[in-house]
Order: sequence, then structure tokens, then C-alpha cells
Amino acid sequence: MASPAAEAEAEGDAVSAGFAELERQQQLLASCTRLYKQLEEHFASLERGLAARSDSLRHKRRAAEARASAAMDSLRRREASIEGSVSRALDHLDDLTSASASSVPSDAAAAAEGVAESLRAMCARMDSAGFFGFVVARRKEVDALRAEMPPALKCCVDPAKFVMDAVADVFPVDRREAKNPTDLAWACVLILEAAVPALADPDPEIGAARPLVPRAARERARGMAREWKEAAERKGGVEWTKPPDAHAFLQHVATFAVAEREDRGIYRRIVVSFSWRRQMPRLALTLGLEEDMADIIEELIAKGQQLDAVNFAYEAGLQEKFPPVPLLKSYLADSKKTSSTISDNSSTSSGQSGSNANKKEQSALRAVIKCIEDRKLEAEFPLEDLQRQLEELEKAKTEKKKTTSSASSGGSSGPATKRIRASNGGPMPPAKAGRLTNNACVSSTPAATTFVRSPSHTSYAMPPPYPYDRPVGHGLYCNQSPSAIREPYVYPAKEVTNFAPGLPYSSPPMSYPHAYGGYNNGMGAYNNGMAPAFHQAYYR
Repeated sequence: MASPAAEAEAEGDAVSAGFAELERQQQLLASCTRLYKQLEEHFASLERGLAARSDSLRHKRRAAEARASAAMDSLRRREASIEGSVSRALDHLDDLTSASASSVPSDAAAAAEGVAESLRAMCARMDSAGFFGFVVARRKEVDALRAEMPPALKCCVDPAKFVMDAVADVFPVDRREAKNPTDLAWACVLILEAAVPALADPDPEIGAARPLVPRAARERARGMAREWKEAAERKGGVEWTKPPDAHAFLQHVATFAVAEREDRGIYRRIVVSFSWRRQMPRLALTLGLEEDMADIIEELIAKGQQLDAVNFAYEAGLQEKFPPVPLLKSYLADSKKTSSTISDNSSTSSGQSGSNANKKEQSALRAVIKCIEDRKLEAEFPLEDLQRQLEELEKAKTEKKKTTSSASSGGSSGPATKRIRASNGGPMPPAKAGRLTNNACVSSTPAATTFVRSPSHTSYAMPPPYPYDRPVGHGLYCNQSPSAIREPYVYPAKEVTNFAPGLPYSSPPMSYPHAYGGYNNGMGAYNNGMAPAFHQAYYR
């Protein structure tokens, strides 16, 4: 029979085991509860995602249905308007025929009557080469050309053919033998833009949505677009083309309505690469990038081009999704940060980097002010602070210019001071004294030395006379040319002792000191024993 102590110990072990089991069960229950909550959250997240996707798909379906309905309505309107448009086009062609049969003003008369008449006369004659040359020659009158070209192109019998013939030497590739001027893509863009209203459907309800381009002209336009893309790919891609060339390509595609669905990626790359050009948002919509506009705007924001993003948002009607004021403030902050970085990292010894940073910040402020004025955002983004900052930057720029100008004018006295210093101690040596064939030169700071008079100096009259016995030359170097020396020349004692009367005067070998540095040799930088003299070139 077990003792009471053993029984008590066994009961204690059983109780401990029971508590351990309860604790294990409790931990298992907590783990199951935590896992259940995680699964519940996961399924709730999946449900929310499915609901969001369903809403997005529902919204896209409604938008697609609306676009399809609008497209069907447009097609029905176009189909119904074909007869009327053809009738109007034939009437317009009859008017052009009668006008061409009448008197057409000469070139001189057309030039005298102005730009409008000149353009109309060339369009009536279908003179595409003369038309393009006329536009190129009047680049300074671009505003007048932009206003007068659309009505002038309507005088063409075939505006599509006329426009393509006009730009054919420059677009899609420059085929000119003499490429002068080098860049004429701007003229192509101007002409292609002017062709849009000229090719628009006469029906006012349709207008430019249906350009009247004949089938042959449309195929030619597609071929020109393909040729440009191939040339761009050979150069490394559309991103490496010049901005006017890329702009001309997009405008060409939009003008003749030859956009291809498979080329939308190329269109988007060009639009993003040259988004700062004013016409890019409109061209993006014309080329069928409506569904990509939100992504394009986000990409521009990520690249720090918030100002371009604002323009794209307004063109696409997405200003509520992309509020303009925060974007403009972010653009100003990035511009100021960039200017500060330029000023801190660049050398400012000449002030050039500081000036560039100032100009960049001023340009950013002006661009933002213009955007606010164009979009009527003065109530949300007052202009007073921006105008004050712009005035402060302009004032700082003006003061810096004054400081730089005064410093440069003060530093310009260096050469004059050096010349005066050289002239005060005696005659200035000729500018190229070190290159002369003889050893006649003058030291500007001769060292003092002891001389004795030569006993028979007057007996050495040899032609030609010594340089120190010639007449005075004209005044050079601050009118301090040497005067005529009529006194007998004195020789150093050490040379008189080596002198033999009756023998001809021999010239010692030339030995100029290194870089004219030997000024302590007793003869003031002359080691050859010759008297200081001016070369004849000094007086010419």
C-alpha cells in the first residue's frame, strides 16, 4: 500500500500535467484564432479587389459603350452627309476653276498686294515649290503666315497633294543637295498645321474629324510616315531625332489621318520625349492616345515635368484627377532645388554658374505665372508672391552684373600700370627684343656700375654709326623714347683694360641672360659688353 506522501506526489504530477495540457490547448486555440483572422482579412482584401476591378470594368464598359454609340452616331451622320459634302466640294472646285480661268495676278503684283494675295496666287497655280520657298523666306512673318495659309490652301484644286509636294524636299528626309538653311522642319510643321482646316469636311458638324484626303494621297502619306520611321530607327530611335522633325512627323500623321494602331507606342514615346512643345497634348489626343493620357501624365510627373503634366491634364480634361496647383508648387520647389544644387556644386569664381541658376529659376517662375494666367488659377494660386520672387531675382541679377562690371573695369588697369612702371625707369625695350638678330636691347632697370671714360673714343668713327649716336626716333611707349645721345660713351674699366688701340672693334658673341634674369652683372642684364642700344625696328 502506497504511503500518503507518494499519493500526494502523484496527484501533484497529474495536476501539473493537466495544467500543461490546458496551456497547450490555449496556445493552439489562439493560433487558430489568429490564422482565422488572417484568412478573413485576406478574403476581405480579395473581395475588395474584385469589387474594385468590377467597378473599373463596369466603368470602362460604360465608356466603351458611350464611345461606340458616339462613333455609330458619327458614322450615321457622315454617311448622311456624304452627298452634301460631295456637292459642296464640287461647287468649290467649280469656283476654283472659274477663278483660275480669270486673270491671275502676276508675281510682282501679288508681292505688292501682300502675303495673303501671294499665297493665294501660288495655291491657285499649284506652285508648291514657290509656296514652300515663300514660307521659308518669311520666317519672321510667321504669325501672318499662320493666319493666311489656311484660307490660301483652300484655293488649291488638290490641297493634300499640294501640301505633300511642298514639303517633299525636306520631309520625311532632307533630299536637298545644299542643305542651307539646315533646319526647315518648322516650315513643314507650319504648312501641315495650316492644311488641317483646308482639308476639313465642308459639313460644319463634322469638320476636321473627317479630312477630305483622296485615297491615293492617303496612301502616299502613309508611305511618307513609314519612310520617316525607318530613317529615325536608323539614327537610333525616335527619341534621338530633332524636336522639330518629330513634331513634323506627328503633325503629318494627324493632318492626313494616317495614324496606325500598332504605331501608338511610337506616338507615345515621341509625345513624352518632347512634351514641352505646345502642340503635343492636342496631337496626343488626335493620334488616339486618349486612354493613355493618365499614364502619360503620371510619367511626366515622375520625370519632374509637372508643368507639362498640367497642360496634358487640361487638354484631356483630367484636372480633377491631377490638381494643377500642387503640381505647379512641386515644379517650383524642384526648380529651386535644382538651382541651389547648381550654385553649390559649380565653381562660382567667374559668377557664371550663379547666373545660370538665376536664369533657370526666373524661367521657371515665368512659366508658372503664364500657366496660372492661361488656366485662370489666380484664385487658387495668387500671383503676388511669384511676381515678388521674380522681381527679387531680377534685382539680384542686375546688382551682380554691376558688381562684375566694376570688378572687370578695375582689373583692366593692370597692363597700363605695368607699362608706366616700365617707362618710369627709362626707355621701354621693344616688344620683340629677344628675337632680334643683333644684341641691341635696353634694360628697363639698369643696375648702377662704375665707369671710366675711354681715352680715344672719338677715333672710332666706323660706318655705320653706333646706335647710341643716331638721331632721336619718334615717340613710342608713352612718349618716352630715348633722346639722342651726343656725349661720349663710357665703358666699364674692366673692358677698357682689354682694349687695344688701332684694332677694329670686335663684337663679342651673343649671350643673353636666361629669361632676362641677369640684372646684377654690372651692365644691367647685358653680358656681351655692348652698349645698350635700340634696334632699328624700334623706330619703325
